[in-house]
Amino acid sequence: MKILNYDAVVIGGGAAGLAAALELETEGFSCAIIEREDHLGGILMQCIHNGFGLHEFKEELTGPEFAERFIERVIKSKIAVYLNTTVTAINKNLTTEYTEFHGEGKVFEPITPGNCRCQSSKQLQLQSSVVFCISSSGVMKIECRAVLLAMGCRERNRGNIRIPGSRPAGVYTAGLAQRLVNIEGYIPGKEVVIIGSGDIGLIMARRMSWVGCNVKAVVEIMPYPAGLTRNIVQCLNDFNIPLYLSSQTTFIYGNDRVEGIEVTPLENGILVPQKSFRIDCDTVLLSVGLVPENELSRAAGVELNIVTNGPLVDSGLMTNIDGVFACGNVLHVHDLVDWVCEESRRAGRYAASYLRGERPSRQIFTKAGSHVRYVNPTQIAPERENIVYMRSMIVKQDAVIEMRLDGNLICSRKERLVQPSEMINFKLAEKDFKDCNIKPDSVLEFSIN
Repeated sequence: MKILNYDAVVIGGGAAGLAAALELETEGFSCAIIEREDHLGGILMQCIHNGFGLHEFKEELTGPEFAERFIERVIKSKIAVYLNTTVTAINKNLTTEYTEFHGEGKVFEPITPGNCRCQSSKQLQLQSSVVFCISSSGVMKIECRAVLLAMGCRERNRGNIRIPGSRPAGVYTAGLAQRLVNIEGYIPGKEVVIIGSGDIGLIMARRMSWVGCNVKAVVEIMPYPAGLTRNIVQCLNDFNIPLYLSSQTTFIYGNDRVEGIEVTPLENGILVPQKSFRIDCDTVLLSVGLVPENELSRAAGVELNIVTNGPLVDSGLMTNIDGVFACGNVLHVHDLVDWVCEESRRAGRYAASYLRGERPSRQIFTKAGSHVRYVNPTQIAPERENIVYMRSMIVKQDAVIEMRLDGNLICSRKERLVQPSEMINFKLAEKDFKDCNIKPDSVLEFSIN
């Protein structure tokens, strides 16, 4: 078994993993990226449409162009990259003493008598991790002091939403159809219906129209779209594709191949079978949500949030396991890759602080209040700037987001429009807590009114 040593290991080579690894290297720590595919960039490499990078690069890019900006920097760096390599387990070792050598770079090396070679050094008490990987060249064991989880997410499939019917050919997730069209050059069908109005489904409605398919409808169970407003306009309205809201797909017809679907409207959340109608089609694309890829996290003992299905993290994006961090879509599903990169850079910086032995002096738990589905992270550090992400449970114009510490209003912000499809981010600085009486059991609650 090959045994390797790094300060940190980043699991996943998509946008989150690339951004976090680059930040770690900038901070002076050795880092390795483990990626199971044969390329870096993750899902971005099949997203050939534009719309990426408006926040990150102040220009509009395609997915591959966005990824290449980061990949080029990784290639020029000292970051080790292992492709076609799958992580099978993350184990924790006993707490070990390390030395940090200033002036010669930061070296991962257990302290032993006589090995402190530099005038300025300090000892750190850190838990070490062991990451086991399998690749075509065999099994690898990587010893490190920090692990960053950046595995992204996967699509929900037909089994997750339990649509009745047989199992005919022609049912795909929207992401798989995107790969077939954009990467493999294969068109999966001609008469298409999309179930769910997630962003991937909306983008595929436009993409399938461009390649000559007839996209007959998008069917959404909720009374509002699940995707970004710009995608509703550019992918549906511009192509005159009908969007059926408050409508449930109640049957898929066909034996060998999809022949159609049954759509049943909902009124006040209740199915109205007498208003059901059929849409004939030969292809069904599912865009019914994403699930953070956390089987590896769960096996390692990471506590997961029952709302987001991602890890519970503190103000430094560290999980309940010391030295294990999470960022990007494995933590919670983002609507823009720009926010993934912003969060992942912070995860890299926080991991670097951890490797230097720095810890926040105190943390406050956060709580989702009225009309808020979740808040991430679940703790914040009042002595530094924090960026909090949340999702609304309602669609509301001229909304007010309020933050209350133990019931007392400390800060608020007006929003022209809030809706579940668009993530809200909120900056909190040290000055926001200047006159607050923070107690050990204090809770910061976020609500939308």
